[in-house]
Amino acid sequence: MNQPSTSSTLSALPRLTLQETREKSLKRLHPWIFSKAVKHVSGNPANGQTVEVVSSKGEWLGYAAYSAESQIRARVWSFNPQEQIDAAFFQRRIARAWQLRTELFDLNQTNGLRVVAAESDGLPGVTIDKYDTILVCQLLSAGADSWRNEIVSALIALFPEHSIYERSDVDVRKKEGLKPVTGWLHLPREHGEVTIKEHGMTLLVDVMQGHKTGFYLDQRASRAAAKRYAKAKTVLNCFSYTGTFGVAALQGGALAVTNADLSELALSTALKNAELNQLDLTKIDNVKFDVFKLLRQYREQGKQFDMVILDPPKFAESKAQLMGACRGYKDINMVAMQIVKPGGLLLTFSCSGLMEDSLFQKIVADAAIDAKRDCLFIEKLSQDSDHPIASFYPEGSYLKGLVCKIY
Repeated sequence: MNQPSTSSTLSALPRLTLQETREKSLKRLHPWIFSKAVKHVSGNPANGQTVEVVSSKGEWLGYAAYSAESQIRARVWSFNPQEQIDAAFFQRRIARAWQLRTELFDLNQTNGLRVVAAESDGLPGVTIDKYDTILVCQLLSAGADSWRNEIVSALIALFPEHSIYERSDVDVRKKEGLKPVTGWLHLPREHGEVTIKEHGMTLLVDVMQGHKTGFYLDQRASRAAAKRYAKAKTVLNCFSYTGTFGVAALQGGALAVTNADLSELALSTALKNAELNQLDLTKIDNVKFDVFKLLRQYREQGKQFDMVILDPPKFAESKAQLMGACRGYKDINMVAMQIVKPGGLLLTFSCSGLMEDSLFQKIVADAAIDAKRDCLFIEKLSQDSDHPIASFYPEGSYLKGLVCKIY
């Protein structure tokens, strides 16, 4: 049986005891402990404080961050009884995560990367993205929030010349009893705009106003795929955001690109991205319109494209929303297929982590039946390798994509 360190500091930690038989997932190294799995908590831990976790029989299981208000009552930092949760712990974990990225990417070619991918990098609730010389951190759990200073210190030690901006403004913090937090933490700048390099593209990112931490780094490999498939094609880029799929398509030899999005700011950035990459602006049409309505309008007009890229926002935030999300994905994929020219391509995506790959593929298959189109799956796409998926944490796999040949 594992035993915790006998140091006075660690033995004084509050203790979380699990219900009988609820230790199985922890023994498989899954880091989440749900409230219903907790038998009792002793020591009156503060929100975010480190607790030691034991089974109903007293077997030591791990050190975790306590979340007093969340359904996920604790997130395990370490399953090693000899590993203290302190500043050095965060330095080690962040350094290990960064080492992996330097092995995976040529930083002279790609300098927009996810440095830390939360649970998948052993730091639950901690997301850190690097945009050239700006680091953006999102602290989404009570435990991550309580170690803010140590996390920032570790980043400064590893990236001394980088500015650090916090974007802890995500709704999930409410579930942790936390308020939104944004602002510069190190080497502040007047604005949040920065350019990054990606597969031969120069792309503008706004870390203060952009989606997520400023950009969709997880779609890097998918943008590269779009570039491969786009030659001599007319392309409709739905939910285009800042038009980066469109930039990739034009660099790949697309004849024309239509970027469709409801955000005027995003479309103005799309134009800037086109200019940054010295693209032929006569080949680009930026359309401010509701994509759901636009697709139907194109269908009614008989307008078709050689390639449609469909990267909608997340439709399901909870299991209760999954059924409705399935209907939404099916409907929008059906209409998208109907405006693809016979022999053309649909690149379709879901970023809903609750939707498994097999379910998404079934939805697209059902959409093809309703659209009365033949559909061949010719490639599967996923988040790029700076968003790794830990073997013990399948929830880390959330982005799925399909390249579909439509007849």
